[in-house]
Amino acid sequence: MTDTTSDLSFTLGTQLEAKSGTHGRSGIIHTPHGDIHTPAFIPVATKATVKTLTPEQVRSTGAQAILSNAYHLYLQPGPDIVDEAGGVAAFENWHGPTYTDSGGFQVMSLGVGFKKVLAMDTTDLSEKDIRAARKDRYAHVDEEGVDFRSVIDGSRHRFTPEISMQIQHQLGADIMFAFDELTTLIDTREYQEASVERTHRWARRCLIEHDRLTRERHDKPKQSLWGVVQGAQYEDLRRQATRGLIELDREAQAEGRRGFGGFGIGGALEKENLGTIVGWVCEELPAEKPRHLLGISEPDDLFAAIEAGADTFDCVAPTRLGRRGGVYTLDGRLNLTAARFKRDFSGVDEEFGGYVSENYSRAYIHHLMKAKEFLGGTLCTLHNLSFMVALVDNIRAAIDNGDFYAYRDEFLGRYYAGKQRPLN
Repeated sequence: MTDTTSDLSFTLGTQLEAKSGTHGRSGIIHTPHGDIHTPAFIPVATKATVKTLTPEQVRSTGAQAILSNAYHLYLQPGPDIVDEAGGVAAFENWHGPTYTDSGGFQVMSLGVGFKKVLAMDTTDLSEKDIRAARKDRYAHVDEEGVDFRSVIDGSRHRFTPEISMQIQHQLGADIMFAFDELTTLIDTREYQEASVERTHRWARRCLIEHDRLTRERHDKPKQSLWGVVQGAQYEDLRRQATRGLIELDREAQAEGRRGFGGFGIGGALEKENLGTIVGWVCEELPAEKPRHLLGISEPDDLFAAIEAGADTFDCVAPTRLGRRGGVYTLDGRLNLTAARFKRDFSGVDEEFGGYVSENYSRAYIHHLMKAKEFLGGTLCTLHNLSFMVALVDNIRAAIDNGDFYAYRDEFLGRYYAGKQRPLN
């Protein structure tokens, strides 16, 4: 019989005071390459690199794990090369746990390869834009999988649940995600219903292929497959999708196959409803398995998601913002390219501290950004990751100390003082 021993385990820590919609907790995810103390922020290493930083610099931020992208690594350099190198962690010299996403988001959002527009917020879209987006899908979806064009050269490719599993097994991350269909807020309710059902069928196929590959590649470190919950902003669809994944997990284990090691929460999330939607999902999920929220950025989103029950998070925002001269501070975001920083010789955020604030002034970084020197983006990115990792570490400590709500109110009250919280 197939060994069904879990490829990772989760130790539940402190739970938040029980309130309606509150499922927050601390814990530890145990992986073959180390532990992840949760809640935890996971930096994005899209192409097996966190942009502008060395792995040693990423480690200096306190980051516990990194997430790479199956779509991009499939296109370049190819999963076979990463596999030959010993997996994505060895390939990029990262000594710790790793995640890979399924490629589903990029297949849909980058499917046309050029001038794509992916709507996760309909606020600024006209009815004409919405009608056009519904008509012209970014990739062709059928029951078996998705046809799409490469973002590099426009060449045609196809992903199926089985192909996504094969790619991710070659990439060799500790945690990987089932192939799912990305939907957006402009998709109709009818389409969302069909997509949830299709993603459920794809998840079953992912489990079967994951089990087959685990047995075939028995000499490789074990990998954990996580199901992904879709359903957009609809409570019934989110709950349906969650219950369906739980049933697939039980079905797999009953048949002697490997089940899901955890669960991802993906798809279109309206910012103002983020905590509510995550709460719906976490209310259904088993407490003994970890939960990852795919792609959030702002500090208020982190607090809302953690309170609702999410354990880990990834987002490109800290690195993307940093490459443009944007930085997080305890008093909100700053853009160091602004003229007012030309003669500001204070650190980026002296109260927060850290390597960048203690060694480089706002004026110097302003100069680097204006001179288009790469070091400017490196310093801003290093600061931002340090800030975001420390923020989530502080939230974890606040949960364990029993003062989560006091810390939340103090931090957000200062960070957004006099400013409206942004709508992503």
